[in-house]
Amino acid sequence: MKVSRLEISANYLILIVFALVILGPLGLILSLAVGPQSASVGREGRVFHWENFADAWEIGRFGQYMLTSVTVALIVVVVSVVASILAGYALGTMRFRGATFFFYLFLLGIMVPTEAFIVPLFFDLRMVGLTNTVLGVALPQIAMSIAFGTYWMRTYFRTSSLAMIEAARLDGAGSWRILWQILVPIGRPAIVTLVLLTFMWTWNEFLIPLVMSPNGSVRTAPLGLAFFQGQYTQGTALLAAGAVMVALPVVVLYVFLQRHFIKGMLEGAVRE
Repeated sequence: MKVSRLEISANYLILIVFALVILGPLGLILSLAVGPQSASVGREGRVFHWENFADAWEIGRFGQYMLTSVTVALIVVVVSVVASILAGYALGTMRFRGATFFFYLFLLGIMVPTEAFIVPLFFDLRMVGLTNTVLGVALPQIAMSIAFGTYWMRTYFRTSSLAMIEAARLDGAGSWRILWQILVPIGRPAIVTLVLLTFMWTWNEFLIPLVMSPNGSVRTAPLGLAFFQGQYTQGTALLAAGAVMVALPVVVLYVFLQRHFIKGMLEGAVRE
């Protein structure tokens, strides 16, 4: 089908408009982050004030909060992705009694919002002494991530080549070897997509760290940014610098994994 120049121009125009809508706020935040902290500083004549990042890092104690966020994210990503692969493999390739029930049970974890169970969950974790701990913040997010991850990996495994699996079984490969040596390597785009989504959701989570750590001993970067706004500074420059630092790890990870992420999303779009 031949596309006219008018249609091509209209498509580019629409893409440019959407790009400006998305990149406009980002450009504003970056300009504020390197701008002067006050009018007196602005009169110095310097265009970029890179010291804003160092000041925000020190005043807002983002080093401590970043370390907590990295620790929680690593625990959640590793545990939930491995568990999702195992559960998705079982539900996607094996037939056993209760498989449908367990699958819908996992779906229930996707549909129930965090606000619906956060209060009783807090009292349960406090009863076993897990509040104000890294595990108390990580465990609820692991459960939430496994719910989506199982659905995601089940979809991938259900569309895997049955002929390849049967051929591996005829060669004497067991279920464990088929999973880790055959299906996981060829499913790297789907797994990388799951890793990136899980990391992003865990890194940006606000409610669970806020509730599960009432004394603030396990404060993640987004939560620290919120307290930084109200407790330490009212200046937009330092606040914008803190926002850039909090968002940077997700952006960097996406830049490195974008090829696999896009491929995984495109594959997921054509699966059931």
